[in-house]
Amino acid sequence: MTNKITCFKAYDVRGQVPDQLNEDIAYRIGRAFVVFLNAKRVIVGHDIRLTSPGLTNALVDGLTDGGADVLHIGQCGTEEVYFAAFNNGVDGGICVTASHNPMNYNGMKFVREQAKPISGDTGLLDIKTLAEENRFSDVDVKGMVSSLENRPDYIQHLLSYLDKSVLKPLKIASNPGNGGAGMVMEYLEKCLPFDFIHVNYEPDDHFPNGIPNPLEVDNRDATIEAVKVHNADLGIAWDGDFDRCFFFDETGRFIEGYYVVGMLAEVFLNKNPGAKVVHDPRLIWNTQDLVSLSGGVTVQSKTGHAFIKERMRSEDAVYGGEMSAHHYFRDFEYCDSGMIPWLLVVELLCRSGKSLSQLVDARMKAFPCSGEINTRVSDSVFLLERIKEVYQHEALIIDHTDGLSMEFSAWRFNVRMSNTEPVVRLNIESRRDQQLVRTKTTELLAIIQEG
Repeated sequence: MTNKITCFKAYDVRGQVPDQLNEDIAYRIGRAFVVFLNAKRVIVGHDIRLTSPGLTNALVDGLTDGGADVLHIGQCGTEEVYFAAFNNGVDGGICVTASHNPMNYNGMKFVREQAKPISGDTGLLDIKTLAEENRFSDVDVKGMVSSLENRPDYIQHLLSYLDKSVLKPLKIASNPGNGGAGMVMEYLEKCLPFDFIHVNYEPDDHFPNGIPNPLEVDNRDATIEAVKVHNADLGIAWDGDFDRCFFFDETGRFIEGYYVVGMLAEVFLNKNPGAKVVHDPRLIWNTQDLVSLSGGVTVQSKTGHAFIKERMRSEDAVYGGEMSAHHYFRDFEYCDSGMIPWLLVVELLCRSGKSLSQLVDARMKAFPCSGEINTRVSDSVFLLERIKEVYQHEALIIDHTDGLSMEFSAWRFNVRMSNTEPVVRLNIESRRDQQLVRTKTTELLAIIQEG
């Protein structure tokens, strides 16, 4: 008889504390992780949430009772666990984090050697089964716990992406949303010639200004106001575990992550002519156009960090980007980072002498998009078939890489099922026709709401 554990998702662990995730389950996950990887050394870190230290202690007990030594990096962002894992030659790493989920949630993200992701397709379900069965043998020698001072090496790695000789004294509104990004920013600020306006800077596990998730429109106001009041050159905001960052131009306008993907692709292709760039299928035309103009090669991958990372490794791609503001870097062992993107963007601003709006306006006009629209549905499989039936006779391309993508001469869309919620996610883009985007958005939403 197994004890059913419900907090395992497609790419990670996430659940309500204590009903779906608690210290007993965290302990068992630690034991299971060691068995699955035959791990000898494991990196562990955690975010700023109230429940993270307790869950982390239980996880560490499970790892050490299983015989693995733990290198503990303390309070951190997810990407610091990734960096510590590939920088220290360990067998795996775990970050206890719920990122941008509500207050009563927590979770874990897992990697194996070289910070390779562990997802439902590559072992996460095996770890779940082992944790549920909870039949672990005693070990001859328990593991040891030691503290690892990871951040100095991590900061130096981040700075290696910059050419400091071209940097100019920009003014930057910086908003960690009371999440973990401020801890790293304090180190970086000492090394950079920028004037930072601090917004919601202190890590605060009660999230007094709301859960840090700039994809939520209401969470953008503080950054927008700071840009305007201080006449900043740009604004930057992060989610809770800062593996994603979001940009605001000098007017305070939020910049869709889609256009940042194209911008960063261009940056890397200027340094790596002919290289490959991986992107997700939701919005693609701007990225494909810029990569082609820069002499690179685009590779389309299914949405999700595990799929993007795997495809980047197999293609030896220099960069990968998702419209959801996940950005992946070959020199970061193909992992996603919320710190590297903004460093590259500010260098581009300094090098070009252009404002952020000047860098993106032409691209937004060339390929306007709807932004992602989420709708709760009862039967997403039927719905996707219904949409395909409506449009298939006029479609030039029908693609099922992830959900349903259909392409026409002047516009295209992608509609896909969420991996975690009973919703479908719709994205629409066109060639230089914002009105067409609005018309087709209304048209498709009518079909979705009927279904």
